[in-house]
Amino acid sequence: MVDACDGCGTEFMVGSRFCYSCGSPREERRHAGPTASWAHFLEFHTIKHALGLPVASLIAFLAGLGCLLAAIAVGFIYSVQNFADFQAIQFWRMQWLLAAVAAFVAGILLKQTGSKETGSIE
Repeated sequence: MVDACDGCGTEFMVGSRFCYSCGSPREERRHAGPTASWAHFLEFHTIKHALGLPVASLIAFLAGLGCLLAAIAVGFIYSVQNFADFQAIQFWRMQWLLAAVAAFVAGILLKQTGSKETGSIE
C-alpha cells in the first residue's frame, strides 16, 4: 500500500518523513497485526540497508540464494529409480550450484568499494 499525505494527497517518497509537496510531517502508521512487524524485514530496501550492498550485488546475492534453494529442491522433487536417474539428478544439482557460484561471484564483482586513497610514489 502506498502512503499518501493527509494534507495534499501526494504520495510520499520512499523513506521520507515529510511530504515533498506541502511539507507536512508523515504520520507513523501502526502495524496492523503481529505478522506486519516481521514483514518489514522482508522489504527490499531494509535487506539492502542491513547487508550494506548496492542494488546489483543484492540482486546477484538473492539470485545465488535462489539457485542454492533450487539445488536443494532437486533432491526433493525427483526420485531415484536407477543409476541413470541418480547421475541426472546429480548433474542438475551441479548446474544449479555452478549458477549459484556464478551469481555470488557476480555479486562480489559488482560490489562497489569506497574510494581508496592510493599512495603516490615519490
